[in-house]
Amino acid sequence: MNNPHNMLELRDLKMHFPINKGLFGQTTGHVKAVDGVSLEIRNGETFGLVGESGCGKTTIGRCIVRAYNITQGQMLYQQKSGNVVDLAHLPANQLRGLRHEIRMIFQDPYSSLNPRMTVFENISEALKISGTPRSEMQERVAVILRRVGLRQEYMSRYPHAFSGGERQRIVIARSLITEPRLIVADEAVSALDVSVRAQILNLLKELQDEFQLTFLFISHDLSVIRHICDRIAVMYVGKLVEMASGDDLFRQPKHPYTEALLSAVPITDPLDRGKRSRIRLTGEVADPSNPPKGCYFHPRCGYAQDRCSTEEPQSRPRGHDKGIVKCHFSEELNLQGVIVEDGHSTLMAENAR
Repeated sequence: MNNPHNMLELRDLKMHFPINKGLFGQTTGHVKAVDGVSLEIRNGETFGLVGESGCGKTTIGRCIVRAYNITQGQMLYQQKSGNVVDLAHLPANQLRGLRHEIRMIFQDPYSSLNPRMTVFENISEALKISGTPRSEMQERVAVILRRVGLRQEYMSRYPHAFSGGERQRIVIARSLITEPRLIVADEAVSALDVSVRAQILNLLKELQDEFQLTFLFISHDLSVIRHICDRIAVMYVGKLVEMASGDDLFRQPKHPYTEALLSAVPITDPLDRGKRSRIRLTGEVADPSNPPKGCYFHPRCGYAQDRCSTEEPQSRPRGHDKGIVKCHFSEELNLQGVIVEDGHSTLMAENAR
């Protein structure tokens, strides 16, 4: 592991799903859901992963919890003891011991809870597998329910009796019951109302401080990502195209795709609303089973040149910060950003075209 302060490092991670056709299921190609992603998640931070639907961000989360066996690469995880293990190649018997340290919060609180199990049974299932006595399970479930803002009497009820926000609190309690270190939150608030969304985000930040948690926060909503994340990585068709701190990415994007995403962030200051126009990308998102040559984004990029269609860009420093970008012309472009302060967005005028 390159940095002792990193909890997880992904190195050249690839997840290709076979395309099977015909009577005998012959493999005719592969969907490159994740195609050579490298990143690091530091101890105690919230790392954001953002991009359009189908870009591979959810696949990365599921690879980390080993819902998938990856095609290629490494997932180096630093345990509490300091030992580093490769999650990608751990046998099942060794992986079982780490599942209590790495947990996942799923997108839909309605489908992620078993409707035939009580709240107690849903939350304590992981403890039951590890052989925890029932009396201890009841005590721990009661404590964690109170901590996420629910009453312990709810343990005997079923999921259908709760609202979406309450169900997501139950899902969060289930992820915390094993005292994890790393939590993968996959679109954890996208299915909730706006008012409830803010409550859940604030709860996650409180829990992070209290339990010293590290989050991988996956979302398509840049406003949510900016509110909760320390560093942000932008993905496009299975590849990471830009990564930087939240402030640097929003104020001064270096990749045209990031600029297009930021143009969709609402501007709350009426004086700034007329100073920029929404960047509407033309064409279709690249097919991950048959991506274009060169930069995957070049067919939709307004800044593309001949080089972009033949040569794939490599990671390069963004500039003064410690971020990276994959764009041949990142140093030459003057892209438009936004400033986000206290939940309000205004135009980064000095970067406007």
